[in-house]
Amino acid sequence: MTYSALALPARQWSTDLSDSLPGLYNRGMAASDDNDAPALAEKIARLVEERGWNQDEFARIADLHRLTVRQILLRNPRRLHNATVAACARALGLSVSDLRLLPIDVLLPRMQPAEPTTPRNPLHRLFEEAAQPELMAWLQRNPDRARLLAADEIDELLSLQGTGGPMTAYGVERFVELIERKRRLKEQVDAIAGTEYLEILEKLIGLLYQKIQPYPDKT
Repeated sequence: MTYSALALPARQWSTDLSDSLPGLYNRGMAASDDNDAPALAEKIARLVEERGWNQDEFARIADLHRLTVRQILLRNPRRLHNATVAACARALGLSVSDLRLLPIDVLLPRMQPAEPTTPRNPLHRLFEEAAQPELMAWLQRNPDRARLLAADEIDELLSLQGTGGPMTAYGVERFVELIERKRRLKEQVDAIAGTEYLEILEKLIGLLYQKIQPYPDKT
């Protein structure tokens, strides 16, 4: 910058600055070349299909407006802003440059879903996480009853472990018996609910439920 430039009036500085802003703004917010938009939209739509996403799912994952996503998936966008392309790339697990430059046959294999992991066997988890000697001994003595425990029942049993906890104070057998009683009761309720006694069951359970409420509603 020359000294003569510093001598410019403030109005001239303002004019020069405002003339330069559109260029700066356009470089930051530029849209893809309109001629490239349909080809890029075709690529994105193919990759979304390969992922198995529908329009709403892709809009949510990419955090884009549904109308924008609809235009892309219909392969007919008017333009694709850089921010839109970046959101699509991020949702698809790609870099922007890979999405723009790599051919579709190279990108498609990357869209394959990960191999599903085998669910962990709840019974294995029970034996692995049983740390209290009383629980470990009970499992050794009662393998058949242990196999009948459901995942939520195992969670309940494991939560009772701990030095000085309920399992230490009252023993494993008491809590397993409570779990088994509740299981049988639920099975009986399910059986009754499928018969003509459903209305009687509802009234009975309703009365009992009101009895255990600490602050019953007063109408």
